[in-house]
Amino acid sequence: MGGAVQGPAPPAVPSSATQPEEADRLRELLRRPAYLKTLLFSALIGIPVSLAAFFFLAGIHELEHLLWAELPAGLGWNTPPWWWPLPLLLFGGLVVGAVARWLPGAGGHVPAAGLHAPGATSAALPGVILATFASLPLGATLGPEAPLIALGGGLALLFRDRARAQATPQSSALLGAAGSAAALSAIFGNPLVGAVILIEVAGVGGPQLFAVMLPALLASGVGSLVFTGFGRWTGLATGNLSMKPGVPFPRLDAGDVFWSVLMAVGIAAVVHTVLSAGRLTAVFVARAPVLRTAVCALGAGVCAAVYALAVGRSPADVASSGQATLAGLAQQPYAWGAGALVAVLLCKSAAYALCLGSLRGGPVFPSLFLGAAVGVLIAPLPGLGVVPGMAAGMAASSAAALRLPVSSVLLVVLLLGSGAMIPVVILAAVVGFVTVELLPPGRAVPPAGETAAPPPSGPPAAGAAPPTTGAGRAGGGGPG
Repeated sequence: MGGAVQGPAPPAVPSSATQPEEADRLRELLRRPAYLKTLLFSALIGIPVSLAAFFFLAGIHELEHLLWAELPAGLGWNTPPWWWPLPLLLFGGLVVGAVARWLPGAGGHVPAAGLHAPGATSAALPGVILATFASLPLGATLGPEAPLIALGGGLALLFRDRARAQATPQSSALLGAAGSAAALSAIFGNPLVGAVILIEVAGVGGPQLFAVMLPALLASGVGSLVFTGFGRWTGLATGNLSMKPGVPFPRLDAGDVFWSVLMAVGIAAVVHTVLSAGRLTAVFVARAPVLRTAVCALGAGVCAAVYALAVGRSPADVASSGQATLAGLAQQPYAWGAGALVAVLLCKSAAYALCLGSLRGGPVFPSLFLGAAVGVLIAPLPGLGVVPGMAAGMAASSAAALRLPVSSVLLVVLLLGSGAMIPVVILAAVVGFVTVELLPPGRAVPPAGETAAPPPSGPPAAGAAPPTTGAGRAGGGGPG
């Protein structure tokens, strides 16, 4: 009918005529000697890159243990005093600011831009390593995954140059991605996570990939709920490809699903606000890297000190990536009172925003901890349990922070060590991703090492192009 309103056209699906052409192109690519050499070289560099990533992480862990456990104990404190993060983060901020100002690569990309770093270079490796060791062990509310991506990619290209292999734009991209994936497997303990994250970060397929992937991901989550429910109601089994874990997980019900969806919307909105604050921090820091990086790092230390004074717990709950604290929260969720959970959410969110725009690291583990803390806090709601709350909270928070829904689902499931929570994890990840994508994007993050120009005082000139917002997205491969 002429007056009917038509909805948006569905994503284009390759026709049967184009599928043989794509298959022929793949076979042709696999027959090329240059590509086969790249595959062989990728397999070989996985060994030294993984070793380097292991010792890189071990060095960070040992230095962090020295500064936050052994040194306070040697001075007579069971836990670091409330003021402990202040000198550490001030010193770290000065070092990172100097690296960003004067060393090649500026110490790596600004973490407020997510995991989508610019092309890795071997020249940036010294700055990346120095800035990371001045950030993470000294109390930055960031994780190590972004520096690992830069480290793996840079080392792969360095080995390629030392071997005097032929360098082309395509081979550089492939080797950089291979090195980054090899390095990521060291922190996540699973090679599949690194590969999936790199696929989403690279944005293979562009927005169309997400347009096709989200309905499929959502439908699989709902289908899992339906089949799980029918199996329990009727006592019949259809067979599956999973192994039942030895640790029992709670049974999902309608309350878990209802609260998980609502929680995902709220968490996504809060995470979006935190990331927007992180991008504003990056703009502020870019105008005077050395001084303003130190100021923001000290501000993150103040957040940790305020938390320690308010609840009497260690400032390391705030001044850390949250990886170790997340494990403690999962093991003893009822050891945290409501006041401590509210305090750590407020203070860690503020420190997270300051570190995202100033220091060097990654956004994964702080977002996971914040989502888990929200889940534990609201677990007493009618029909919601602690484990489903934590699972949905982590999925929604990581999907909103990273803009990588599939990677977020995979990561949370592996962290839980069970597939029992997969339905609510998928629902929360999709809802969180869609919610944050529908919110207005914030300001673009200035590239590391560039001085941000002050905002214009007057209206934009007629015909001027709008500012680019894609770099301001926190995720690596999402549309926008």
